Amino acid sequence: MLVKVVDASAIGAVIFGEPEGPAIVRRLAGNRLVAPELIFFEIASICVKKLKRYPEYRQNILASFAMLKRLAMEPVEVQYSEVVLLAERHGLTAYDASYLWLAKQLGAELVTLDKELQRAWSAGI
Repeated sequence: MLVKVVDASAIGAVIFGEPEGPAIVRRLAGNRLVAPELIFFEIASICVKKLKRYPEYRQNILASFAMLKRLAMEPVEVQYSEVVLLAERHGLTAYDASYLWLAKQLGAELVTLDKELQRAWSAGI
């Protein structure tokens, strides 16, 4: 079983039924999923944005958000001092850099839909 670091954009696409969700599910299937602890707050933030944008779908959005508890995703603590330097070096937010740092530390694939984060990952950190 491979370890894959998954970010909020990817998990959000899966649980909220975004068009990219099925492709992400295929990439993640059968792997051990890990993410910085902050992923749960980021997914909650996505949920709040969706509730504001689509109030008529409130029940569906909240039901989708509840699926987060059922995902076998392991939260991992990151070294924030190193995350700050990585964010500075790659022009990322500290949030995004935490996923990059974790993937680097674990030698794992980073699964993201975020273009800037993907760019930094593809640059070979």
